Amino acid sequence: MASTRLSICADQVRRQDRDRYLTALFAPAERREDLFALYAFNLEVAKTAEVVSEAMVGRIRLQWWREAIAGIYEGRPRAHAVVAPLAQAVERHGLPRAPFDRLIDAREADLDGEPPADLKALETYAEGTAASLFALAFGVLGSPAERGAVAQAAQHLGIAWALAGLVRAVPFHARQKRTYLPADLMAETGLDLAELFELKTSPELARVIEAIAARAGGHVQAVRRLGNDLPKGARSLMLFAALAESHSSRLRRAGFDPFDPAVRAEQPGAVWRLAWAHWLRRY
Repeated sequence: MASTRLSICADQVRRQDRDRYLTALFAPAERREDLFALYAFNLEVAKTAEVVSEAMVGRIRLQWWREAIAGIYEGRPRAHAVVAPLAQAVERHGLPRAPFDRLIDAREADLDGEPPADLKALETYAEGTAASLFALAFGVLGSPAERGAVAQAAQHLGIAWALAGLVRAVPFHARQKRTYLPADLMAETGLDLAELFELKTSPELARVIEAIAARAGGHVQAVRRLGNDLPKGARSLMLFAALAESHSSRLRRAGFDPFDPAVRAEQPGAVWRLAWAHWLRRY
């Protein structure tokens, strides 16, 4: 699809969240725009820490989104390029409000500047952010009666995808003097945070990244065991499992060095590999 023919939400996702954009192309055509509205909402909330200069300003921005979500459920959506289509998606699919609120609340952690205490804390953050979004995406692609069947899949898929993404984003966060690496793992390995913020790799960093990648892999395997029980229309979301494993494979080949250019390099033919995985159901 040419960018000039995309909706505002679809174009935003295409430019800023390529993986979610590509996977949405394999969803039923009549539901793609509602996915794009969800993903555009996620982008608006997720970038808060990057677009504000002070934590208080970020909290004000997140509060604006809390009120925007409240307005949708109170029947008075705000006039906003993302809020309007999001309100339509909520109405069409009867999406629950709780995952929206959880996602926004979890993003408060981005403004604190402190690393998670341990892997469990990192998984809790991933569950609040990515898993909440996956729960809503499953809601768009399935029916209200099927939501109980996909709850576990959304949880495992969200955590796996978030962990894979946070590992890939280590250089980006390091440039901002931030990290999501668990504090206990950094202490156990002796990782020097000052060196990390100077964009230097190290064996200690590789051991921390390897531990996070292993945990992500466990969640990928868990969601695969649930894959056959998912509603047919929602199976396109399983492509995220294939993508997470692909990212982990590149990381492994790079010796768990997140600064290796091969880890973040654009993969030619990505859409065709996704098409092959989707058609053969090799997630």
